[in-house]
Amino acid sequence: MVIKSQAVRLYPNVRMKNVLDALCDYRRYCWNLGLETWNAMYDAYTIYKDENPKPTEREVRDELVRLKADWQYQLSSRVLQLAISDLGVAWSNFLNKALPDWGKPKFKSKRAARQGFKTDRAKLVDGQLRLDRPREIPKEGWSDIRVKGLRWMNGEVNLASIYRENGRYYANLSMECEEDDPLESTGKDTAVDVNVGHINYTEGMINTCPKKLTNLYQRIKHQQRLLARKREVNGKLATKSHNYVKTRAKLQRDYKKVANIQKNLMHQFTKQLVTEYDRLVIEDLDVKRMKMSHIASKGLHRSMFGLFRRQLTYKSLWYGKQVILADRLYPSTQRCSNCGHIKTGEDKITLSGNKKYGTKHNEYICYECGYTNDRDANAVLNLLALL
Repeated sequence: MVIKSQAVRLYPNVRMKNVLDALCDYRRYCWNLGLETWNAMYDAYTIYKDENPKPTEREVRDELVRLKADWQYQLSSRVLQLAISDLGVAWSNFLNKALPDWGKPKFKSKRAARQGFKTDRAKLVDGQLRLDRPREIPKEGWSDIRVKGLRWMNGEVNLASIYRENGRYYANLSMECEEDDPLESTGKDTAVDVNVGHINYTEGMINTCPKKLTNLYQRIKHQQRLLARKREVNGKLATKSHNYVKTRAKLQRDYKKVANIQKNLMHQFTKQLVTEYDRLVIEDLDVKRMKMSHIASKGLHRSMFGLFRRQLTYKSLWYGKQVILADRLYPSTQRCSNCGHIKTGEDKITLSGNKKYGTKHNEYICYECGYTNDRDANAVLNLLALL
């Protein structure tokens, strides 16, 4: 058995829409109250360590359960428990020295574009999602929620993460399903070199920013300028304008289109890789340090380095393939795939090429053996040499 997750669209009726909205608000309430309680317990612990123990997830959860109001019993108890569980994970990550970039848990805002909650008692019944109903709520009016986008239905829902965004409702369903049969062995290996705008591998290159995406980015840029101009002229009153709301809806629609195109493109490419190859070598990139400016950050974000690695990793586990990570300091770009010479100092290739020899950024010329190749194709060969 393997754990698989699928994203689906929910179509609740009026009654269940109110239920989902209430649970989203309740999740935010539990998180904020739990964080406030945790901070108070920790302050008491730092002042009087002998009298007050260090706060833990269980103590905070028990305190919130002890102080539950009557209205809270009309909502699912799992929302509170899972919210405090996630809060405990957030504190553990913050205090973990191996995760220096993990920030301190913050309070949730009701103005956030996405609101959601989690439950581990949801079920799929005849292709519809059924939420757990508290005993205090009558059965009349409580109904299953119509679901669109189910790819498999032969497993139990371990965890349902339901959220509301732009007036629409979605769910990420984590399900325990039967393991797929391993794909037939092809005996072929490949290496993948990810770059801004394209991904190179042994058989060629895939463009991660096709013309359709470029046009959408231009429309997004134009709509963002319109909204910024309206806010600059009208201030807080701009959000109440009909034209402002209309432009914002167009912007949200285009962002959704971009996300769908990117995910579809990456799903097709990663499925192709695990189908055609048995072993795949990829780089272990430090993406955060690669974001040298806001322009570079935007290009890296649009190139989907993290999404590619995540999809390739779990699909290789599903289908019995092997993914090999190259060391983060492995000089795949600077090393000559023919003689093994590594460029150092002024000989290095940078984003602007090499000033000493006047070469472009996509040209690789080895001045030890005379080998010439495209920089990205040379990096693929270097990664393939690790097998």
